[in-house]
Amino acid sequence: MMAVLRSAVVLLAMRKIIHIDMDAFYASVEQRDDPALRGRPVVVAWRGARSVVCAASYEARRFGVRSAMPAVRAERLCPDAVFVPPDFARYKAVSRQIREIFLQHTPLVEPLSLDEAYLDVSGSPTCDGIATEIARTIRAQIREVTSLTASAGIAPNKFLAKIASDWRKPDGQFVVPPARVEQFLTPLPVSRVPGVGKVMEGRLAALGIATVGDLRGLPLEQLEALFGTFGQRLYRRARGIDERPVEPDQPVQSISSEDTFAEDLRLGEFDELIAQLAARTWRATGRTERIGHTVVLKLKTAQFRILTRSLTPDAPPASEEELRDIALALCQRVQLPPDTRYRLVGVGLSGFRDREDTVVQGDLFRDAAVD
Repeated sequence: MMAVLRSAVVLLAMRKIIHIDMDAFYASVEQRDDPALRGRPVVVAWRGARSVVCAASYEARRFGVRSAMPAVRAERLCPDAVFVPPDFARYKAVSRQIREIFLQHTPLVEPLSLDEAYLDVSGSPTCDGIATEIARTIRAQIREVTSLTASAGIAPNKFLAKIASDWRKPDGQFVVPPARVEQFLTPLPVSRVPGVGKVMEGRLAALGIATVGDLRGLPLEQLEALFGTFGQRLYRRARGIDERPVEPDQPVQSISSEDTFAEDLRLGEFDELIAQLAARTWRATGRTERIGHTVVLKLKTAQFRILTRSLTPDAPPASEEELRDIALALCQRVQLPPDTRYRLVGVGLSGFRDREDTVVQGDLFRDAAVD
């Protein structure tokens, strides 16, 4: 293990990784395109009991509104919120503009979603190869081309860069040089480690572990005994070690379940089946080490016309119930006549990311952490 750690430290000092994260992306696009929304609490969501929040502006976040929460709860928290239905075609178009900027600086771009990506600029010739200046230039180009702001984290690996990008949000950047990794990590709450949700945070607190520095004090053998293979990850992350490369050509993965009705049904008549399919899909995600961020609803009409609707909230579904609720909310985006009948429905997850890149709460994390 010590030999692996030494080689990882050498690799740590060689890489220059930037994590770019757009600031309240969907909501910011809406505020940019409609001046009447600027300075107001904007919630990107459809209204209705089944709808969930896709994104919230910083003005709305001050009231506690967060992505993936039910829209009705967001409305209770912020009665003056302006609800705007999402326009994913527009967000994707802006995301393509941003990606073109990234590619001006390095071919090693790993998108995580429409609004964030890792960049390996270790060999980039721009800005004399200075990663901090490259990040500053990219953010300036994004502002010039899209009139939107982005935040950046610069570090020797993906794990540290992702934490750093959140450090001076919005519209800021933060660098963690190799010589300051331990100094940066030591005082951080252990919840800053990707994958440490509320359940794991509670388990660590019971051991007297509140900070990453505290976590570093636990021997590898104890962490493995307590948390299985995830204990190895905790041991390495507490030391700032992450050897994962930036992978620009990651294959798109998806998991889905679908069923054909015995007789054709109208919308609203197969909600129970959607719940069952969501449960089946959710169980299947337990067999992968990655987490899906995009919920997909598939419908086939009696005339064999196939419809798909999808939603990528800022935070991934954290439970079977949340997956079900988002799938049910997507039914509201089907604009066919109310008497249209359907012969098939499917519920899926796509946009998978490594668990390292996702903070997971509740039972999903508990199940995944125990070897």
